[in-house]
Amino acid sequence: MNKYVLGISCFYHDSAASLLKNGEIIAAAQEERFSRKKHDSRFPKNAILFCLKSQNINLLDVEYVIYYEKPFLTFERLLETYLGTAPRGGRSFIAAMQVWIKEKLFLKSQLKKELKEVQNSLRFDSKYIPQLLFSEHHLSHAAAAFYPSPFEEAVILCMDGVGEWATTSAWIGKGKNIEPLWEISFPHSLGLLYSSFTYYCGFKVNSGEYKLMGLAPYGKPIYVEKIKKNLIDIKDDGTFRLDISYFKFHRGFRMTGRKFHKLFGKPPRKEEEELSQFHMDLAASIQIVTEEIVLKLAKCLSKENKIRNLCLAGGVALNCVANGKLLKEKIFENLWIQPASGDAGSSLGAAMLGWHQFQNNERIVNLKDSMKGTFLGPEFTNSEIIKYLTQVNAPFYVYKDDDLFEILADELDKGNVIGWFNGKMEFGPRALGGRSIIGDPRNQKMQSVMNIKIKYRESFRPFAPSILEEEVSNIFEINTRSPYMLLVAQVKHDLCKEMNEEENNLFGIDKLNIPRSSLPAITHVDYSARVQTVSSETNPRYHDLINSFYKRTGCPTIVNTSFNVRGEPIVCTPQDAYRCFMRTEMDILVLQNQILFKKEQPKVEKDETWMQEFELD
Repeated sequence: MNKYVLGISCFYHDSAASLLKNGEIIAAAQEERFSRKKHDSRFPKNAILFCLKSQNINLLDVEYVIYYEKPFLTFERLLETYLGTAPRGGRSFIAAMQVWIKEKLFLKSQLKKELKEVQNSLRFDSKYIPQLLFSEHHLSHAAAAFYPSPFEEAVILCMDGVGEWATTSAWIGKGKNIEPLWEISFPHSLGLLYSSFTYYCGFKVNSGEYKLMGLAPYGKPIYVEKIKKNLIDIKDDGTFRLDISYFKFHRGFRMTGRKFHKLFGKPPRKEEEELSQFHMDLAASIQIVTEEIVLKLAKCLSKENKIRNLCLAGGVALNCVANGKLLKEKIFENLWIQPASGDAGSSLGAAMLGWHQFQNNERIVNLKDSMKGTFLGPEFTNSEIIKYLTQVNAPFYVYKDDDLFEILADELDKGNVIGWFNGKMEFGPRALGGRSIIGDPRNQKMQSVMNIKIKYRESFRPFAPSILEEEVSNIFEINTRSPYMLLVAQVKHDLCKEMNEEENNLFGIDKLNIPRSSLPAITHVDYSARVQTVSSETNPRYHDLINSFYKRTGCPTIVNTSFNVRGEPIVCTPQDAYRCFMRTEMDILVLQNQILFKKEQPKVEKDETWMQEFELD
């Protein structure tokens, strides 16, 4: 008889659900993909329904539901923090308490009520609710990092904003057991420090941190010492303390205070205001500080524990530049990063804790990992897609794989931009060849075309390459797998073009228009790229497509960005994909084996209200 465990995370940001079948990761998805509200924090009803329907089961078949944190510990932190800063933070305290008293204090009852609604949606008139368990926030992160990893034993490092009290924590994973080593407590948080600079530079917290990371190579790290002298005290072992007088995240609606603004001489940048060299230099500086802390923590953990393997999770683990430095330093022999490192992935960690620690089941280690390439979401058959396209009168052609990939390789070579909808949707923030927009990395105009005409986003944002796993070391200074686009590596020197003095002296984003390598669309201004290696095992159709392009052009890599526009969640269904295709300047849409050409589609009125459906990130 099959045993199912369901993990959920919600009510902060990036709600999600994950389902295990006899300990195997079988389905996982974020609520935003169904609700079309980016970073949706609501109860993940749609994600849970997807997980259950994927196995044709209902809650009667589920043994346990595990929630990813303990709300009373978070409530305790909020009370102690506000009391410690009173009378300041009064408005924020009142707003927070209204939410807590209305909903979160009675979270167990709320979750049971929501789960009954799920059961009703499945048309089961049953009052049965599986036993409800609660994990701790950082323990859920640690479990999501270790249990799916390819290691029998590992050090686990979790770094995020805050969960209950912990902001940074270290653990040891052995077999099915995870034991704590130490933690750093709120308000001293590397994640909240980085988010404070995200806010100060005019980007959204819990959303725009990756923009700050992408902006950093345009600047010079001239504020590093100012940050270390005033904002954060970093010890030799990587532990740290913030001078909290510069911040407001612990007692208000904003991240930074007047003392912070006075330190850097300017008020926070407003959203959509022009970025200046000042903001680029700040981004470069906080990136260096973040890398220093991560490397020092890793060195200390390696020295003290004599374990060869390191697992990472938490929002800071999505900083792929720091991850790349960590890999390059060879502090640990092996590194594995949970691809859904944020709170969405904690739903998976919670489920795995229920299976291994609560139910005491042994762990079976997969030598690559157990994430199945993150392809854990909904998928659609060719017949379902054809039915939809016929209903909306969309002209399309149907091809077998070999013929389809030949056509697409030719279209990429011509400089066309393709929406690629293939197989199961990815779990986590990255598009990895399931819901991607792809292009030719050799095309000098590809980055600006994709940013401005397709994604409707800031021009400085870099694009990532998807490369055949077996060819990665021929193009990039890396000789390891990077299936989840979580490592940054340098482009091989012989593919790069040296800048002359005039080009080197260009201001900030002006440098973007200077091709830096024979693959200009994926080479960032510091000659780096956020690499995704593509395996024929986990994503065979995407691998075959890239291989067709390689045979045609001699280039084993393509541009890969997520299939969405700015502020929109990654597309989930064929309907989402077709709508995005028709409202942008993509040239071609591929839905499994169906190919659509924009020039053949019915004309649609330019709809200026579409972008207003999505809150800009």
